Amino acid sequence: MSMTSDSTQPGAPRRAVGRGGNVLLLSMRRIADLVAYSMLYEFEDIIAEATDADRADVESPAALEFSRRTYRVARMISRSCSLASLVAPTPSIVRLERKYELFFPTFNHTHELYALATIPDWRDHCRKAACYINEVWMHLLPPYLLELLNQFDHVFLGTRHCVERVGEMIKAPCSHLPLAADVLRFAPWPHPPQRAIDVCNIGRRSSITHRALLEMAEARKIYYYYDTFAAPFGSRQRTFHVSNASEHRLMLGGLLQRSRYYVANRARVNEPEHTGDREEMSGRFYEGAAAGAVMIGEAPKTDDFRDQFGWPDAVIPMPFDCPNVETVLEQLGRDPERLARISRLNVHYAAIKHDWLHRLQHVFETLSLPPTVGMLERQRRLSQVADWATAPQASAA
Repeated sequence: MSMTSDSTQPGAPRRAVGRGGNVLLLSMRRIADLVAYSMLYEFEDIIAEATDADRADVESPAALEFSRRTYRVARMISRSCSLASLVAPTPSIVRLERKYELFFPTFNHTHELYALATIPDWRDHCRKAACYINEVWMHLLPPYLLELLNQFDHVFLGTRHCVERVGEMIKAPCSHLPLAADVLRFAPWPHPPQRAIDVCNIGRRSSITHRALLEMAEARKIYYYYDTFAAPFGSRQRTFHVSNASEHRLMLGGLLQRSRYYVANRARVNEPEHTGDREEMSGRFYEGAAAGAVMIGEAPKTDDFRDQFGWPDAVIPMPFDCPNVETVLEQLGRDPERLARISRLNVHYAAIKHDWLHRLQHVFETLSLPPTVGMLERQRRLSQVADWATAPQASAA
């Protein structure tokens, strides 16, 4: 899916381009390309596939940022969002040429909300509107941007702890919408590959656990897959940019299909000062379950986790700092039937609970919209995966 311009002049209005369906998406993928954001863009791709949605991509980050800063200052001085909108210079905009049943922009975090300015007349062209914000933390809430959410019929948040607070700050109804994964991409179905990777440990990691796994790899006891690029200066996360989100997710799916154990911890497990000791879900759990990997790590100690991953051995508890990880793996390896059962159950429940389609269905149900033909077809394929995973002949491990 691409964007077209009415002119070759910089800043000329662009048109939303897609498949002509009744859903309009707004995506940050052209200006926000950190690897962690690929998961959200996967959601957008599934929405487009299931609804034939049009998609408008936010462009010209410098112009957008200058407009946002001007808006912020004008908003603080005038205490009027309408006046601030008149004062702020116009960023690169998308011109809507027809009506839509649903406007559904998605944002990685709250500071991206000003991107709504790139479609200034979205409310006039869309009968219903909802948005999804993937990651929201209480200490990072920008009130002058949150008020932009007042025009929506519903606001969905990917983190649960802040739902009540955000709901108090805006006029629109607000609720939690969990993360998910493209189960059809990640599931080792219908021909599961050999799990040649013993342990996969990517993203945030404990130096203690990592060192113990490295020693096992150096002794040739395991094949250990891990990140080798440096973390940004002063950061405790290992992140990088990706040129194509879909290609990255395809690669990750193939990697996890071939991994026996996947280290999965709660969101920002090594940054308690960032989370305020609030335990939230990370995308690792949805990816690992969909791929049928045996997940080991620190899961959130919350009702939310138990509700979403309540089946047996969904995540094998292991401390974030685990110097005796070799013992943990040796004990698990003594029961191959248990490992095979864990793998199959993870795929099964991911297919019936944690595909991005299930999140889209919830959005449609909340807004009283009927499912599309594409949504029903994807549901049929997910049912096939779920049935396959628990069939007697299945071998997802």
